[in-house]
Amino acid sequence: MKDVLKELERRRAMARMGGGKARIDAQHKKGKLTARERIEVFLDEGSFEEFDMYV
Repeated sequence: MKDVLKELERRRAMARMGGGKARIDAQHKKGKLTARERIEVFLDEGSFEEFDMYV
């Protein structure tokens, strides 16, 4: 069971990286936030639950 949970967290971490480190850095270089970063700014902490993060 621990292996399944570890794999799920690994997949979630990859999904949170969006297009990868290079794309995130490119957004920051342009002075922009990523979509997930914008959501964090607009909403109260813990009030947003992302669905279909693997899509």
